[in-house]
Amino acid sequence: MTDQSVVFEELSINDGGRIGVARLNVPRAMNALSLDMIHLLKDRLDDWAKDREIKAVWLEGEGDKALCAGGDIVALYRDMTEPRSDHRTPSVGEQFFTDEYELDYLIHTYPKPFIVWGNGIVMGGGLGLMAGASHRIVTEQSKIAMPEISIGLYPDVGAGWFLSRMPGRTGLFLGLTGARMNGADALFGGLADRFICHERRLEVKAALQQANFRNGADKAINEVLRRFEGESHERLPESVVRKHFDVIQSITDGDTLIDVVNNLALMQSDDPWLVKAAKTVEAASPTSLSIQWKHYHDTPRDSLADVFRKERRLSIHCLKKGEFAEGVRALLIDKDLKPRWQYPTLASIDPMWVDEFFLKT
Repeated sequence: MTDQSVVFEELSINDGGRIGVARLNVPRAMNALSLDMIHLLKDRLDDWAKDREIKAVWLEGEGDKALCAGGDIVALYRDMTEPRSDHRTPSVGEQFFTDEYELDYLIHTYPKPFIVWGNGIVMGGGLGLMAGASHRIVTEQSKIAMPEISIGLYPDVGAGWFLSRMPGRTGLFLGLTGARMNGADALFGGLADRFICHERRLEVKAALQQANFRNGADKAINEVLRRFEGESHERLPESVVRKHFDVIQSITDGDTLIDVVNNLALMQSDDPWLVKAAKTVEAASPTSLSIQWKHYHDTPRDSLADVFRKERRLSIHCLKKGEFAEGVRALLIDKDLKPRWQYPTLASIDPMWVDEFFLKT
């Protein structure tokens, strides 16, 4: 039976050529990314990159709730906790992160226009799929975040690259707090390019089929997206990140991670978005916070390829050291919301423990 977790089709363009469409097709799981889905996407994207008739690629999620809610971390949990019979080959988790990052890097460097319809939940691995695209569309329903610090992981999928390039220290704040962004926040932070109402999705695709690609694919796509964005402007929400920019800059103005976390804890605010951010950090893995702090400050001079290589090392160590498994257990398996972190507080962490995550595997 054919795997239908990703559905592919090709739309004919009026003046010749086709648009390749990939649709993540597991809506009950919020289109969470599995290893099989990664392989299906990468193989088809490789084929489309070589096909001269394919002028652009469009990626979307089935249903109205999510582009992609992240990786299938329950499957990764099973791999981390079940006995392995063969230690000579990479584990499922090692293969997942290796192949996921190769797919993300492929999207960042894709030779043709790559359009992502980022509606609904776009979190973790979902943002990894969207961040590197050439034409990133958000909607009034977009909910974007990198929430990994709550499960003993860290913001990955190239976040070392894109969080460090956001305005001011907003990327540091969002990585440490896992705070949720809307579509306007993504535009402000450089994680999206256009805002278009979700109800116009089919119209946008139909307009692209009628567009004139003879004078350049990017030009044709921009003309269509610009028109629909103009017609959606009144539905654009307020950017919460922009609204709180000065507060974020003040909170993150610290020489150490402990300074910043203390700033957040001492913050005098009843704003729900900021209060939730503070509570998330209070419950987060101190190890994950420490990894994110170091990763954020170490990557600004790294190339994109260097960032993905570093994140592969980090993620494989996360698979092996137990913090990630414990975070998933507490949140999704036993659901007791009482993780037993390796180090319960930032002050108790051995710096050598954090440094070990950055060593070559």
